[in-house]
Amino acid sequence: MRKRSISANTKHAGLASTAFFCVMALISNPASAACPVAGITNASLTAALQAAVTAGNGGLGFPMWATIVDRDGVVCTVARSAAPGLQWPGSRVISAQKANTANAFSLPSFALSTANLFSATQPGGSLFGLQESNPVNPAVAYVGSSATWGTAGDDLVGQKIGGVNVFGGGLALYNGGLVGGLGVSGDTSCADHNIAWRVRKALGLNTVPAGVAPGGTDGIIYDVTGSHGNFASKSGFGHALCGGTEQAVAKSIGAGS
Repeated sequence: MRKRSISANTKHAGLASTAFFCVMALISNPASAACPVAGITNASLTAALQAAVTAGNGGLGFPMWATIVDRDGVVCTVARSAAPGLQWPGSRVISAQKANTANAFSLPSFALSTANLFSATQPGGSLFGLQESNPVNPAVAYVGSSATWGTAGDDLVGQKIGGVNVFGGGLALYNGGLVGGLGVSGDTSCADHNIAWRVRKALGLNTVPAGVAPGGTDGIIYDVTGSHGNFASKSGFGHALCGGTEQAVAKSIGAGS
């Protein structure tokens, strides 16, 4: 009888231990019922990103990263437009940061793009310091091999990246309601906005309910004057020019004024 009791206790202890480690695994790598957002896969995001990049966006024409997060800020998909090593490595996390920002500061009834946050977050602006408010999680930002970055096996997928970015390239996603955010990075911030605009439209997630830009959108507003810490924006939501033909492109595709 004692042997049976000891054996039973051992089994119970083993089951408890297994359950504990399963729970810990779920906590360290949170799943999200909202992923994939609107059924978007790595393949579909990659195709939309590549088409957007090749369309011409007035910037440097560099290869790009794109990230989609769900409404909880969990990374669902990361993509790149070219082969490994051809994108700025640092722009991968920036794209995720932009996606997080657009999702975190948009509402079901009102959208703010990361471009809309540029002026207000400059020194002396009404939102100065916002970019420091929700830092990137370094424990998940740089994990894994760069060979898998931008693929379905990217280590950011399933993680909450956090971060706030306040220049162009991040847009909220709407599909009968606010479902998450898109961030792209790898070119000038103005070109990033144009590329994100094209990608969101291609994915059919662009039914923006209202925004601060003309026409009630979350488009980029080029009304900034001054430079080097002395910016002024007539609307309060303006973005600086980037030196190329990004503004003309934005106007032509309805992404800004």
